[in-house]
Amino acid sequence: MATAPKVLFGFHAVGVRLKTAPASVIEVYIDVSRRDARMRQFLDRCKELSVRIIDADALRLAKLSGGHGHQGVVARVQQLEQTHSLDTCLEQISTGQPPLLLILDGITDPHNLGACLRVADGAGAHAVIAPKDHAAGINPTVAKVASGAAETMPYFMVTNLSRTLQELKERDILVIGTSDEATDSLYDADLSGPVALVLGAEGSGMRQLTQKTCDQLVRIPMLGAVESLNVSVASGVCLYEAVRQRQAKK
Repeated sequence: MATAPKVLFGFHAVGVRLKTAPASVIEVYIDVSRRDARMRQFLDRCKELSVRIIDADALRLAKLSGGHGHQGVVARVQQLEQTHSLDTCLEQISTGQPPLLLILDGITDPHNLGACLRVADGAGAHAVIAPKDHAAGINPTVAKVASGAAETMPYFMVTNLSRTLQELKERDILVIGTSDEATDSLYDADLSGPVALVLGAEGSGMRQLTQKTCDQLVRIPMLGAVESLNVSVASGVCLYEAVRQRQAKK
């Protein structure tokens, strides 16, 4: 049974789909009143790929995208086949490339999720994992904020997060959680091997059971007046520290 088409909007999200799977783009709606250089370049790309282009007004674009952050570009696309399971994803990681995973516990804001997917993609993480309950799923807003990373970054929503963390540990993946109350610094942790970095929502942090399941808790040093970082910023700090350590080890 064929899945229903989905909507992507914004230059980045639609542009990544045009780059990675142009045949899956059914049609692109563009703001008829916008003809600046960025739009012209985008239209040239669509024409090169023989993508159907439909002129639309602002009202139609807003209805299609569910809001006004579409930048004048909305696309209807076919659903892409995703990796079916986390196990399959981990098995496909090439030898000599230690797994790097981002675990999000209690992140319900789609803007935060989109930003986390974007930074995970940029750092070369292999997957982002979240619980099915109390977590944001992929929707057009997430895809827009992720700037295309929602198309490329595997995102798994699991029934039981603590059990999934235990299964990762059985695969010899070190599970490191972040906590403001931790005594160890992020920069003292060894992130050069197989690692899953666990972050909770800003303020409430990880749930207690998630925290107990971690092998180690670390804190990001806060040197100024603010007490915490947005979860996407914290994800970037942690993931790129892992990247730095891995490159230094080569």
